[in-house]
Parts: sequence; C-alpha cells; structure tokens
Amino acid sequence: MTDYKHILESITRDARYQRNLDWGKARPGHPEGAVRAHIAELERNLDALRHKLSEIDYWRLRVLIHTHDTFKGEAQPGAPITAGNSHASLARAFLADFCNDTDMLAMVQYHDVPFALWRQSTFRGKINQERLTTLLASIGDWNLFLAFTIVDGCTEGKDRDKLRWFFRQIAGKVESTFTEADIL
Repeated sequence: MTDYKHILESITRDARYQRNLDWGKARPGHPEGAVRAHIAELERNLDALRHKLSEIDYWRLRVLIHTHDTFKGEAQPGAPITAGNSHASLARAFLADFCNDTDMLAMVQYHDVPFALWRQSTFRGKINQERLTTLLASIGDWNLFLAFTIVDGCTEGKDRDKLRWFFRQIAGKVESTFTEADIL
C-alpha cells in the first residue's frame, strides 16, 4: 500500500516545493495571495470534511492540496490546462517524482477543469462536451476528486455556486458519497 503520509513529507522537504510557497499576491479567486496561505486555507477545509474520509483518503487529499497549485509561479500565464507549461502539468510532473498513482496524477492535471467548464457555460452559453467526457473518463475515484473539488472550491475568494453547477453537471454520471450538500 502506498504511504501518502511519507509522500507528503518528501514533497514538503523538496527544494522545488519550498521555493514556490511564497509565490503569489492577492488576486481574483485567491485573495489569500501566496501559495502557502492557499494551502493553509485548504487544510482547514479538509479538517471540516475529515469525518467523511478514510485515513488513506485524508493523506491523499493532503498530497493534492500541497501539489495542485504549487507551480503557478513557474507556469506560463494563461497556458491551457494540458499544456506542458501549465501549472497543472508542472504539478503533475512534480507529483510523478513521488507517486505513481495515475488517478492522483490525473486529479492534479484536471483539478481546474470544473471551473473551466463553468466559465464556458457562463460566457459561451454551452460547455465543451468532449472536455467533460475526458474529465469523466480520466478520474477513477470520484469520491476523492469531489472531496478535493470541495476543499479547493470553498475558499474565501471562490463562489460556491460554481461548485453547485458542477455537481449538477455530473449528477448521475459518477458515483460518490459527496454531494452538493457537502459544500462548505
């Protein structure tokens, strides 16, 4: 069995991780500014959901929290999520140095797709169905992905209605114990 607590300890000691913690300033969606502050806020959200999680999922979520946005400072601004120089791809490559869990790697890669789909819906009046289909096929553990989506989407600078919209889009398409009712 993979020891995610040990993986997290290795990640947080890594120089690449350490050098990115203080990147960021207050901006839309992230009024907390630095990556370090975002991680702290997400860990508080995780504590609120801990009662619904197994021990292993708790540690898997902590790994996701500590990797998903850590490479924003090194990313090409505006790069598509799947581009090699996007923050998601950089985070996935970093996580791959510590973990070969393909589902976790997919979650880091696609963690911003729900928001991107919401933006398409809002500004174009429709979503890219192929992109949604890719997300649905790429994630195996929807319970973990939705828990992470809640943890990451329930911060001070983010509107919960975007999460509710995403939950409605995937209703009946995935299996999870997490529902709209779990949004913090």
